[in-house]
Amino acid sequence: MDFAHSARAADYRERVAAFVRDEIEPVEVEYHRALAADPWVVPPLVADLKARAREQGLWNLFLSSASGLSTVEYAPLAEVMGRSPLAPEVFNCNAPDTGNMEVLHLYGSQAQQDRWLVPLLDGRIRSAFCMTEPDVASSDATNMAATAVPDGDEVVLNGTKWFSTGLGHPNCSVVIFMGLTDPGAPRHAQHSMVLVPLDTPGVKIERMLPVLGRHDEPYGHGEVSFTDVRVPLDSVIAGLGRGFEIAQGRLGPGRVHHCMRLVGLAERALELACTRATNRVAFGTPLSDLGGNRERIANARIAIDQARLLVLHAAWKLDTLGPAAARSEISQIKVAVPTMATAVIDMSIQLHGAAGLTDDYPLAAAYTTARALHLADGPTEVHQSLIARLELQKYRP
Repeated sequence: MDFAHSARAADYRERVAAFVRDEIEPVEVEYHRALAADPWVVPPLVADLKARAREQGLWNLFLSSASGLSTVEYAPLAEVMGRSPLAPEVFNCNAPDTGNMEVLHLYGSQAQQDRWLVPLLDGRIRSAFCMTEPDVASSDATNMAATAVPDGDEVVLNGTKWFSTGLGHPNCSVVIFMGLTDPGAPRHAQHSMVLVPLDTPGVKIERMLPVLGRHDEPYGHGEVSFTDVRVPLDSVIAGLGRGFEIAQGRLGPGRVHHCMRLVGLAERALELACTRATNRVAFGTPLSDLGGNRERIANARIAIDQARLLVLHAAWKLDTLGPAAARSEISQIKVAVPTMATAVIDMSIQLHGAAGLTDDYPLAAAYTTARALHLADGPTEVHQSLIARLELQKYRP
C-alpha cells in the first residue's frame, strides 16, 4: 500500500487540522465550563462552530457518498478529530450518528431516509444505537434477550438496553433498536433492527450511566427500557431477520473511525507529556531527564506510530478487499489501539502528577475514553479469539 495521503485526503486533513487547532481547541475550556453549569444542554458555541465547519465544506466527511473519501482517506481526518471530544460533532462525524447514518444510507428505505437520514445529515437531530443489554453477555449478539416481534402491520418491542451512547443529548430523536425476532431461524437471521422515535409510548430512559465517574455529557450513555412499544412494520430496517447482517456492515468502518480517533487522542496526550517533561523541574532537573522518562516518551512515539500504520492497513484492506477479508485486521486494531492509547495517556498522567487526575488537563477524560474502548464494539478478548481462530485456520488440514 502507498503510505502517502491522496491529494484529496491531504487537503481535507490540512483544513480539518487547522479548524481543530484554530477554532475548536481555543474554546474547549469555555465549552466544558458551560457543561459543568448545565450538563445536558448543548452550549450555543457548538452551533456556531458547526455552521462555520459546514460553510467550509467540512461536513459529513465520514460518508463516502457525501465527501468522496474512502475509508483509508477518511482515517487521517478521524485522527485529527480525535484530539478533541468536541470536534467530531462539529464536523457531524460523531458516533453513534455516523454508524446510524451509514446503516440508513446502505439499508434504509426511501421513507426511512427521508424521515431520519436527511435530518441526521443536516445535523438537526441526533440518534442512539440500542444493542447492549445488562443481563446477558452482549459481546455475543445471539444472547440478546430483547425482542422485536411482528404483529400484523406493527412490530412490538420489549426489553432493556444500556450503554446506549447519545441518549442524553437534547437533540436525540430516534434510536435503532436491535432485538430477537425469530429464535428458530438460522443463528445469524434471528434479529432485526428497528427505528424507534424516542417519544414513542413505552420507551423510557431509566438512567444515565457514569463511566469511571464521568457521564460524558451532553451525550451520555443511557439505560432505556422498551415496554410493549409498538411501531409500524415499515420501521424495520431492510426487513425482518437482517439485524446481524446490518450490524456487521456497520461495525467495520466504525471500528476504524474509533481507532483513528484514539490515535489522535494519544498524540495529544504525548504532546502534553513532552511539554510537561521539558518545562517541569524536579530535584533541579527537567522531568525529561529523570526516572526513565525519555525511554517512556520514546516508547510512546513508537507505539502510536505502530498503531496508526496498523489502522491504515486495516482501512486499506477494508476498501480494497471488503469487510470479510479484513476481519482479522479490524479485530487487531480493536485490540492494539485501545491498549496503546491507555498506556500513553497513563504515562502522560504520571508525568503531570496529581494535576493529571484533575480536569485542569484533558487527560483523565481521555483515559476514560480509551479504557472504555477496551469494551466498546466488542471486548478485547472476543477480538483476540477471532484473530486466533482465523490464524489457526491457515494451519489446519
